[in-house]
Amino acid sequence: MGQIILRLDRVMADRKMSLNELSEKVGVSNVNLSKMKNGKISAIRFSTLVAICEALDCQPGDILEYVKD
Repeated sequence: MGQIILRLDRVMADRKMSLNELSEKVGVSNVNLSKMKNGKISAIRFSTLVAICEALDCQPGDILEYVKD
């Protein structure tokens, strides 16, 4: 079975946005964003994904990547 990889760190680096700045814009704690950034989560709310995409001016496909095993 494949897996979904979060590429939040890459998109944040491309946009030159810090974890603190993204946290303020999205309204999600640094701890939770850090877990997302490091791929330590198993789910994400669509409302959170929408807020992240708005803050980073990106599409969900820029953050989420499907990888086959």
